Amino acid sequence: MKQLPAMLSNTAAFIARTQRPSGAVPWFDDGITDPWDHVESLMGLSIGGYRDGVESGFAWLQATQRDDGAWFAAYNDLQVADDTRAESNFVAYAATGLWHAYRVFEDKSMLERYWPMVEHAMNWVLGLQSPHGEIYWAEDSRKGVSHDALVTGCSSIRGSLWCCVKIAQTLGLKTDRWTVARDRLSDALRHKPERFDRTWPSKKRYSMDWFYPVMTGVVSPVDGGRHLAAGWDTFVEEGLGCRCVADQPWVTVAETSELIIACINAGEYARAATLWQGLQRFQLEDGSWWTGWVFEDQVHWPDERPTWTAAAVLLAADALLKLTPASDFFLRLATEDIATGQGL
Repeated sequence: MKQLPAMLSNTAAFIARTQRPSGAVPWFDDGITDPWDHVESLMGLSIGGYRDGVESGFAWLQATQRDDGAWFAAYNDLQVADDTRAESNFVAYAATGLWHAYRVFEDKSMLERYWPMVEHAMNWVLGLQSPHGEIYWAEDSRKGVSHDALVTGCSSIRGSLWCCVKIAQTLGLKTDRWTVARDRLSDALRHKPERFDRTWPSKKRYSMDWFYPVMTGVVSPVDGGRHLAAGWDTFVEEGLGCRCVADQPWVTVAETSELIIACINAGEYARAATLWQGLQRFQLEDGSWWTGWVFEDQVHWPDERPTWTAAAVLLAADALLKLTPASDFFLRLATEDIATGQGL
């Protein structure tokens, strides 16, 4: 691993300072911890070289995992803060975090230690896969399964299934269950748009629905440049970054960071570098990063500096600057044939 530039070392240190003794990484001091953003923060800690913090974070996941393999929507340290639902992409992301940690630290014992937890979680997720291939977004604690799906959420789960395959291959285990589920989900995302946003307003106004399919390989790198170009003027505010929502004058650091990764996957390196330069104004001296900027009002909003935003910056920086052995993590996720291990 390369030594991180000071600005990024400070960012990783900010996440480490916010992590609680239990291993939970809340959004910020006195904030909630949700499973997806917790794992994203662990990925940031991995890039920063905080091996003990990463181990502690996975131990927290083990301690809070439900008997059925899922996690609730949010926690306050070890106590449940939101028991209304469990979200499929939140639960699946543990697989992404574990494979990423292995890529950084190259320690097979981590996979052996935490794979049972991840397998249990992914079995719950696959229980929400419909006959059409999409994976329902959540299970409500009172109403049961919500029979609708999100493009962004399912794109994230597709990546987590790829990580399951890679973990299983490394441990010498069968991969058929994860490969088949990923192929079915990929088919739904690529060819069955009618299976998404069926019971709520379309999410196409959200930038994540635009770039996440490129970031996770639903849209191939060959087509990624054209796909991003088609939405660029809608979602990107030049010199500032990526809007969260197309019709709102608000750019966010996390979405911009993830768009950088999507650009790299699509071979759009100049655009990735330009976005990276535009981000620098949003970092504070303690290493943290503002959530976003309302450019019409010239104000940071909300008045928050989340750990998961800092982690997204670190992931973008690694993809762009090649700082760790996992710098190609998302590129390989998007381009590698999981059956052969070769690039597509």
